[in-house]
Amino acid sequence: MAGNSERITHMSQSQFVSKCTVDSLQRAANSLLEGNLVAFPTETVYGLGADALNKQAVARIYQVKGRPADHPLIVHIHSMQVMGQWVDDVPEYAIALGRDFWPGPMTLIFKRSNLAQDFITGGQTTVGIRVPNHVVALGLLEAFHNLGGRGVAAPSANRFGHVSPTTAAAVSDELSKYLNQEDQVLDGGPCAVGVESTIIDCTGEVPRILRPGGITPEMIEASTGITPVFADTSEAEVIRVSGSLEKHYAPAARVLLDQTPVAGQGFIALSEIQTPEGVIRLAAPTTHEEFARVLYSALRAADEQGLGTVVVEQPVGDGIAIAIRDRLKRAAFGSAKS
Repeated sequence: MAGNSERITHMSQSQFVSKCTVDSLQRAANSLLEGNLVAFPTETVYGLGADALNKQAVARIYQVKGRPADHPLIVHIHSMQVMGQWVDDVPEYAIALGRDFWPGPMTLIFKRSNLAQDFITGGQTTVGIRVPNHVVALGLLEAFHNLGGRGVAAPSANRFGHVSPTTAAAVSDELSKYLNQEDQVLDGGPCAVGVESTIIDCTGEVPRILRPGGITPEMIEASTGITPVFADTSEAEVIRVSGSLEKHYAPAARVLLDQTPVAGQGFIALSEIQTPEGVIRLAAPTTHEEFARVLYSALRAADEQGLGTVVVEQPVGDGIAIAIRDRLKRAAFGSAKS
């Protein structure tokens, strides 16, 4: 864990833990077991966690986020070894995926066991499981497991439909007024990936990508020997998952894609693309991976600077660029009109 000491301050309501020691993670795990909420870092974005078996605590996640009740949550566990208590019918290709990419930015969808209740799954017969790859997240989840906890339900730690947070400060800025004094925000530094996990439906004969992310189609095929398919969102039977609505990941500023920015507008593009005169450069990543890592913080910066419009030149190609374009399409759909 980071550092040998900790600092706890009270920010409006919740406790902000700036140094995550073994002792502070133990206290956070105890707090989860008592029914409180804990925001914690993962490699993708910060999550807002509750005991996945505590109906009242999970209800507070929905309340704090303003999240629709039929929108399912992902159950976070410390190890693939305990996945079986939550799921039924695990295909061989899912075992390969878990072996190769957990801990990591991947959520697998299975038929749920009796342990997974409607208040977690949004009333669906499936449940999403993830083992995150962050020392603070894994430390918290292991401490919770050692106390008898079965899993932590956690969506992104922001108001529903808004830009996901990639720093603890972003969580506190957005959620502190909605959290209680017993709730905690654990600071584990900036997130390394920066966009949400790949969600893969493992209920069929082939892996089906419900949300693109850091685990790419090429990686899935290399692991399983099976070419994954992308879900057709027009199909009635498509499983509801986080981040799948047309309107999502949206800042207050209007987001325009692949246009020429004009003076006074914000601009996000790869570093090789020049900034026109009078345009406010919000990010100039050199790679697609860096683009994903800085995207949400750049969108938040636009709002902090009071910009009315942000223009984003989308990265082309495969890999994580697919996930970046997915998030930007939804951010552009959901942004405020000029």
